[in-house]
Amino acid sequence: MPPTGQLLGKVARPQTVARAQGTFNIVGGLWPLVSIRTFEAIFGPKVDRWLVYTVAGLMLVNGTEQVLSARDGNVATARRLGMGTSATLAAIDAVFVPAGRIRWTYAIDAALEAGWILLWLRSGRSGPSLR
Repeated sequence: MPPTGQLLGKVARPQTVARAQGTFNIVGGLWPLVSIRTFEAIFGPKVDRWLVYTVAGLMLVNGTEQVLSARDGNVATARRLGMGTSATLAAIDAVFVPAGRIRWTYAIDAALEAGWILLWLRSGRSGPSLR
């Protein structure tokens, strides 16, 4: 097993972060489309399901673009899209969980989104994979 520093270095490669977050976003986008019942069981009932489906579609598009950008070597696009998406979702969670507008389980999402931002920051900006 590699030392912890080496393992963290591999996890934080920009292409790895792009693929991982892209996959995370794809799965998150598919969830309410495949089973709105289980999604609402965790995140609470939704009045405007059309809005849930709209965000789910956008998450699918974002995630797909991140994965394809990583494959094509355009990690800068994946980074901007990933950090922007995570910052937006975390900000919404941080404002509306304390206000009681959305269920406390969105605080878990806020922590996950902050984790993606930290991974992007840890991944660095240089290397042959970035254009």
